[in-house]
Amino acid sequence: MREGREGPRAEDREWCPVKSPGPMEQGSNAGQNGAMARAKYDLKAVVAGLRGDVHFNEPLRNWTSFRIGGPADVLVVPVDVDDVCRLVRQAHAQKAPIFVLGGTNVLVRDGGVRGVVLSLSRLTAVRDDANAVVYAEGGVGMPTLMKHAISRSLTGLEWAAGIPGTVAGCVVMNAGTRLGEMKDCLKAVRLVTPRAAVEDFSASAIEFSYRRALLPQGIVVGAWVQLKPGDRQRIERTVKEYLQQRKDTQPLSLPSAGCVFKNPGHDAAGRLIERAGLKGARVGDAQVSEKHANFVVNVGQARAADVIELIKKIGRTVEAKTGITLQLELRIVGQP
Repeated sequence: MREGREGPRAEDREWCPVKSPGPMEQGSNAGQNGAMARAKYDLKAVVAGLRGDVHFNEPLRNWTSFRIGGPADVLVVPVDVDDVCRLVRQAHAQKAPIFVLGGTNVLVRDGGVRGVVLSLSRLTAVRDDANAVVYAEGGVGMPTLMKHAISRSLTGLEWAAGIPGTVAGCVVMNAGTRLGEMKDCLKAVRLVTPRAAVEDFSASAIEFSYRRALLPQGIVVGAWVQLKPGDRQRIERTVKEYLQQRKDTQPLSLPSAGCVFKNPGHDAAGRLIERAGLKGARVGDAQVSEKHANFVVNVGQARAADVIELIKKIGRTVEAKTGITLQLELRIVGQP
């Protein structure tokens, strides 16, 4: 809060810009708050006949890079897009919410997620189309897609070196670095709609902004990226340099969800947090990284409640010292 404004001081008031998304939302950083009561739908009917893996009361800490999170009522890992369609149809019939979990850039609250949690981790097909276009299913990790591109001497994904998320998650959040964003190479996306239809959309029809893509409602199950022929050795050198930069500047040895806050304007959130004297600040086993202040790391058995309290402290302190309100890049989902 800027000096001279009336009202409580920023450091004394509640701070946490967390919104509750809708019942069918996706991303490495997406979800729903699970407000529906379990008794309103039959989860056994939702998962009946699926060919993929089904886990009831599955701890989501096992599925997130933060190693934090309460249980899912049911976690489903479909084997293919047809399996996703069947799940969506049956969930729609039961009016059961679906939360698509990428696993990175997300904090699952300690109470877990109600309804269905969907992992696309078995959707891992990658194929080459004509004219340096590559199609990847939604569960393909960005490192895997990059290795595929390098093996074909294709350039255009170097900016993503070190990004751990999936293709689907990177599309949904328009993942990026100072060197580029997903929108720079995205040609088209494939969605499963809420009515379980498979539809393709050109990237030109999608509105992109900083860490966001305004997509039609549905689940991203694949994407086409437009790359260019390049020199394999040069691509490999560039990727190696970017990976080393990340290793030197980010706390990759500890569980985290990546950057917590969006960069405000022309400044860097990490720089603002460091200037506020918050490097090393800790609540329980959640700590502001000593290596990069825009990372909160799990140094032991951190709870989601610890992370949220630390995020609030960061937001209050930075606003009190600078007048800048930081906005979350991290998605917070589930029940307290």
